Amino acid sequence: MPKKKIVIVISGPAGSGKTTYAKRLAEKLGLRYFSAGSIFRKIAQEKGLSLVELSKLAEKDYSIDIEIDRRTLEEAKKGNVVIDGHLTAWIVKELADVAIYITAPLMVRVKRIAERDNKPLREAYYETIRREFSQRKRFIEIYGIDVTDISWFDLVINTEKYTIDEVYEIIEKTVLKALAKKA
Repeated sequence: MPKKKIVIVISGPAGSGKTTYAKRLAEKLGLRYFSAGSIFRKIAQEKGLSLVELSKLAEKDYSIDIEIDRRTLEEAKKGNVVIDGHLTAWIVKELADVAIYITAPLMVRVKRIAERDNKPLREAYYETIRREFSQRKRFIEIYGIDVTDISWFDLVINTEKYTIDEVYEIIEKTVLKALAKKA
C-alpha cells in the first residue's frame, strides 16, 4: 500500500480487542503486525512465570519493560507496521501516524480474558486488576507517563458498544482518513 513508512499503533487494556483489530488492519493494509504483549508473554514463558508473576518482577526489575519498549521502538522505526500493546502508544507516540485506543468495561474484558485463556472468571478478574495496577505504577515510575490520559489519541473506542465488524469499520475509516491527510 504505502510509499512512506507508516506506523499505526493500537493500545488499550487487556481484553479490549487490540490484537483482533491490529492483525485485521495490518492484513487489510498490507502492513506488518507486531505485538508488544507477545514479547511480554514470551519473556514470562522463558522465565517459567505467569503474567502476574512477571508483572510483579517487572516492578522491581525495570529492564523487562525497557527491553520490551526497545524492541517495540525498533519495530516502529522500521515502519509499515501496525503495533499493538497495552502501553505501546506512549512509547512510539512520536513515530505514530495514527494512534487508536481500544477499551471496554472491566467485566466485559475480564470475561473475554477468562474465555481466551480458559481461566475461571474470578482468577481472570484478580489477575487483570493486579496487572493493570502494576503496569500503571511502572509506567509512572519508569517514564513519568500517566497512561490514564488518553486525550491525545486519534480515536478512542469502546468495543462493547459495537460488533467486531462495526468497530473494525470505524478503525479503518479513521486510519485511512488520517493517512490521507498526512500523504
